[in-house]
Amino acid sequence: MDAYQQLTTTLALTMGTAWAAGINLYATIAVLGYLGATGNVVLPEQLMLLQDPMVIGAAALMYLVEFFADKTPGVDTGWDAIHSFIRIPAGVLLAAGAVGEVNPSMVIVAGILGGGVAATSHTIKAGTRVLINTSPEPFSNWTASVLEDVAVIGGIWTALHYPLAFLVFFIVFLLTAIWAIPKIWTGIKVVFQKLSSFFSGKKQPTDTPEDTGRTPKELPL
Repeated sequence: MDAYQQLTTTLALTMGTAWAAGINLYATIAVLGYLGATGNVVLPEQLMLLQDPMVIGAAALMYLVEFFADKTPGVDTGWDAIHSFIRIPAGVLLAAGAVGEVNPSMVIVAGILGGGVAATSHTIKAGTRVLINTSPEPFSNWTASVLEDVAVIGGIWTALHYPLAFLVFFIVFLLTAIWAIPKIWTGIKVVFQKLSSFFSGKKQPTDTPEDTGRTPKELPL
């Protein structure tokens, strides 16, 4: 394997594991472990622990729990809030392990970048779920969750087998994230403002004669 191909493969696996961990950590571990254990891919030595049947089984069990929690409106947001403290650190560890036997400074760099990528994908996932939960029907949650599962499994498979194609997708993801995160944050603030007004019993302000520019006699009865 020449240096260019090695660099592309390592970069795709490093960013791919971090990106996927921010969306669904347990699916990421289960897929990596299964592909490594069945000989479909050769994982770096630091990630070979994922091939252990006990690790794969535990990840699969937690993925099953997340599968249902992630498709229940309201529960999914609580689940995401808890996993803010799990997915991001895991993204750091997976990205650091994906670089293999290299200079220790590169491992640290990979961990830092992996943490940032995992935080970005987790923020988009959790933020969009808050906005989706403003809809009373559950179908949007189910659709979003299934698409996320497919994206994680497909993304990991692509990163391992077609690293250059994944890196193109990853660049598109980063550009989309730069555009989307401010809009998601604005939407979340509106949601929480409405919730705060609802629970505090405050009503939305109504127009006064001064606001409308008309005198009281000119206002409709």
